[in-house]
Amino acid sequence: MIDIEYLTDKSGNPKAVVIPIVLWRKLIDGNTASEDDLSEAFENYCLNKAMDEAKNSPLMTREEALAYLQR
Repeated sequence: MIDIEYLTDKSGNPKAVVIPIVLWRKLIDGNTASEDDLSEAFENYCLNKAMDEAKNSPLMTREEALAYLQR
């Protein structure tokens, strides 16, 4: 598991993201990547990780999901 860390300011607001060098190397894949390429690779990584984590999460009923979204 690759942990991503979030840096916050004194008020607790997110300020920056720190990613492990292992992930960084996967994202750039040994090539000089453009900012758009890095952005897309990072987004794909995060979405895939979220989908993997969702597989292990309990499912909500429709009513539970709607109640959660209305918070």
